[in-house]
Amino acid sequence: MDDIRTETYLRIRKAVASSVNVPARPTSNEAKLTKARAALPNPSAESYLSEKGYPDTLDHLIDDIATALNGQNRTATYWGGSATGGTLTIAEIAENLVSAFDQDVSTHLPRESIATEVEDATLVMLIDLFHLGKPEEWEGRTFTTGAVAGNVLGIACGREKVIQARLPEDSESVADLGILDACMQAGVKKIQILADGGHSSLAKAASIVGLGRNAVKVLPYSETEPWRLDIKAVEKELQKEGVANIIAVSFGDVMTGRFATTGISDMKKLRDLATKYNAWLHVDGALGIYTRALPEDKEFARLKEYAAGLELADSITAELHSVLNVPYDTGVFYTRKASTLYAVCNNAGERSLSLADGSVQSPRNIGIENSRRFRALPVYAVLLCEGRDRLSQMLARLVRSTRAIAKIIAFEPGYVLLPGDSTLGKIRALVSDMHDIHFTLLFRATDDSLNDKLADEINNDGVLYVGKTTWEGKPAMRIAVASWRINEKVDPGSVAYYLGVYSMEHKHGPWRR
Repeated sequence: MDDIRTETYLRIRKAVASSVNVPARPTSNEAKLTKARAALPNPSAESYLSEKGYPDTLDHLIDDIATALNGQNRTATYWGGSATGGTLTIAEIAENLVSAFDQDVSTHLPRESIATEVEDATLVMLIDLFHLGKPEEWEGRTFTTGAVAGNVLGIACGREKVIQARLPEDSESVADLGILDACMQAGVKKIQILADGGHSSLAKAASIVGLGRNAVKVLPYSETEPWRLDIKAVEKELQKEGVANIIAVSFGDVMTGRFATTGISDMKKLRDLATKYNAWLHVDGALGIYTRALPEDKEFARLKEYAAGLELADSITAELHSVLNVPYDTGVFYTRKASTLYAVCNNAGERSLSLADGSVQSPRNIGIENSRRFRALPVYAVLLCEGRDRLSQMLARLVRSTRAIAKIIAFEPGYVLLPGDSTLGKIRALVSDMHDIHFTLLFRATDDSLNDKLADEINNDGVLYVGKTTWEGKPAMRIAVASWRINEKVDPGSVAYYLGVYSMEHKHGPWRR
């Protein structure tokens, strides 16, 4: 079996090594997809679920399945859909260890495994990387699968606290009572989630937690800045009788990357309002949380200004599989008190939690899953291998690359950098808005007939990949630059070439490129 495993790893390395000398495509092509679909098991075949054997199964995996996967980890130019980033080499190695040991990380068993202590050490290092304060200020901390799970925990903890604040001191927890009984006893007739534009995962989380999608009340600052949260409107909602509130702030609009707040002043106002009205302040770190780890350079000063005050939140969620470049699916969640997280998630139904000895908590009692992969190990490996300074420089390279692409789009005839119009977009690129851009940008073609098909044109060529979305009722393209493989001196230039080609072909017909 050892010889087979060695041969297998050699074949896998060969299958994924094309990106060393030949740029990997961000997407598979139709021929390979068709071949893979034809090779999938047919339920009507006599051989269905018959033993295929190791060699034939390996051939199928490498020759059929692997060739029909997209190249999001193997190319620097997969810029659309989810901000998947890539996987740093040390993270990939650590992920192999995760599978090899198949470690259970549900229960803290210090005499049997170091796994839970590695996980907690990783969570503590991330607190430092993101400048969130001292570890003891974030007693509740755990790994998640991503934004949805993190927002579920944030809303569930918020639900627990905002209703509990209105119940008698000796009352059972909201998690024990259930929402209906707890709200009746507390005199709460409605629970709201006051949000900026937010991520779709927020409404999904509200549904899962039982508050309902309609509990999310979007309070945009203005039509021209819909990503910003209207703090005056938030205060007005907080003043309503019989209504409990969770304030949800996005540190990076999913489309534009813009922040819901403009800095420490806004976050202090929200913190004061949350305290005054017994509301819960939850922040989805999105991509913006990484701006807190950028170098202390003038070019990043405005981003750091916008990201100030994150540490004032009651809870924070962040995805790590994006910009940190660790395997899908990896996220983290932090909240002030472990007791809040424990009340919501404890597995045994116990009513108290002791942190007196400073021991690591069993993850199954402070998170959603009982069965958990050792997600922390690749993150741990990246933090140790790269360190603060190298990670900071990687983030800087990603931001500079995104801004380089933004400048190209802003000055390329026939295209407009969003938000804004074609003229304003160009002026902003020179003057102000370039400092607002970090890992995400939005654009469209000014010719509607080209704009309607532009994303498909780009993605079908297979050199670049962009996300398809809409902005102000029209199709738009979203770019999220998150892969460690990016070459800031080379990759942005391909955008200028291809956008020019698409414009010319649209006007004059196809020509060989």
